[in-house]
Amino acid sequence: MTVMAERALSQMPVGLFERIAEFAAREDETVRFELIDGRIGLKKVTNGNHGEIIMWLIRQCMQSRPEFNLNPTQGLQVEAYRKGRALPDAVLTPVGHFTGQGDWADPEGVLMAVEVTSYDSDTHNRDRVEKPRAYAEAGIPVYLLIDRDYLSVVVHSHPDPEDGYRVTHTVKFGEKVILPAPVGIELDTEELKRWAD
Repeated sequence: MTVMAERALSQMPVGLFERIAEFAAREDETVRFELIDGRIGLKKVTNGNHGEIIMWLIRQCMQSRPEFNLNPTQGLQVEAYRKGRALPDAVLTPVGHFTGQGDWADPEGVLMAVEVTSYDSDTHNRDRVEKPRAYAEAGIPVYLLIDRDYLSVVVHSHPDPEDGYRVTHTVKFGEKVILPAPVGIELDTEELKRWAD
């Protein structure tokens, strides 16, 4: 893509982006776009291990807090003034929270956003820089990053719209970690070692 084309896409109105993303998803269900920091990104199709990690986390959340859903398909309006559109790997909310909302829901009431790193060249910028900033700006209380590159789980909490998450806690796969309020779930990450690839 040329620099001129990238610049035009970055200045695209949010409504137009949403229509293009919806069309692309209808035409090819393996294609998912998101708009973070004024930049359109293609969310890579994940591998089986990535999916197993999400399913493991869904089971953990359901067993610990049955009053919550961990939704692996919901898009969110993020960043200041809701100019961004993110596709988290999962979002934790009270059961029924997204009823009646569209593909790009307001993040109000979301308790936690989850990302699992992918093995692509953009994962550092996307999952470790842009997403934490966007989720903090949106006021999401907890951002959970399962980082397969570093075999670690990173818990971001106490969002500040201007400074990002003020508290970050990292544990290696195999250790226990407590996801802070309002989530309040303890995870034993030993099983994540199976899906590090």
